[in-house]
Amino acid sequence: MPHDLSRLLVIGISSRALFDLEQENQIFREKGLEEYIQHQLEHENDVLKPGTAFPLVKGFLALNEHKKERLVEVIVMSRNSPDTGLRIFNSIEHYGLDITRAALAGGESLAPYLEGFSVDLFLSKSKADVQAAIDTGIAAAMLYNPPDDSAVEIGKVRIAFDADAVVFSEESEAIYRDKGLEAFYENERRNADKPLQEGPFAKLLKTLSLMQQGFEPEDAPVRIAIVTARNSPAHERVIKTLRSWGVRVDAAFFLGGVSKDKILKAYGAQIFFDDQEVHLGLASAVVPSGLVPYRSGSSLHPDNQLSTSAANRDGEMSV
Repeated sequence: MPHDLSRLLVIGISSRALFDLEQENQIFREKGLEEYIQHQLEHENDVLKPGTAFPLVKGFLALNEHKKERLVEVIVMSRNSPDTGLRIFNSIEHYGLDITRAALAGGESLAPYLEGFSVDLFLSKSKADVQAAIDTGIAAAMLYNPPDDSAVEIGKVRIAFDADAVVFSEESEAIYRDKGLEAFYENERRNADKPLQEGPFAKLLKTLSLMQQGFEPEDAPVRIAIVTARNSPAHERVIKTLRSWGVRVDAAFFLGGVSKDKILKAYGAQIFFDDQEVHLGLASAVVPSGLVPYRSGSSLHPDNQLSTSAANRDGEMSV
């Protein structure tokens, strides 16, 4: 009987997101595939250093031991061939990671295989693969390089989400971009009792919240935070939307344009998801971070933006 992954939280992660393969990627880019293959074979038994998502993956896998049942499945998804991918498995074994499944696509796109593995979250350093995942409705993020101080701590899994265009749809974000801050505030006041539409990470947030309910609140091994540039009066709609979804978050930070990096560092996020590079540039220096791209057909996608106001270009405030 086939093994059913749909009842688990399934994380698809590229080898370059799990391990530090930047040197190898540079060899591939500058010297080509044959040099890359030769390098991997020669260093097959050299253990790779942890990458950006390593702390998050280790924390998630620890949930299985904490609950004494399988809650999370991690699938390594790589464009490596089986031959060059052996180094990845050797490194997984070295760190004692409970990862047994993989997709080694031999240079082809990974996106077509995400549905086959019932992936709930896809983390990669490939812009093309992440964009393809988002376009098919799967939560995905393109990871930045890890912060310099990236010591791995075992404890609660701490995840931080931006609000608009990540947990929620981009509708309110578009109003701010097109009509300005006052129009955004007026829209949020007028629709305070109307739940925001779901964004690309809404399903993941709901899954994590449901997972939390299997534990006593003080014992829950997952903590969830919303870290958003929204502030009063735009906070009310966020809280009421989460309430209507039956989602409990542990913390919410309504920053009103204050930089997110110090808040994220204090929170101890093992991953932070945002759609704005202006926030992620600073955040990624202190916590592992991932860019959530807009769908290809979105008016907010860079390829579809013909002009941007000077105020928005300066990044004065972004929700």
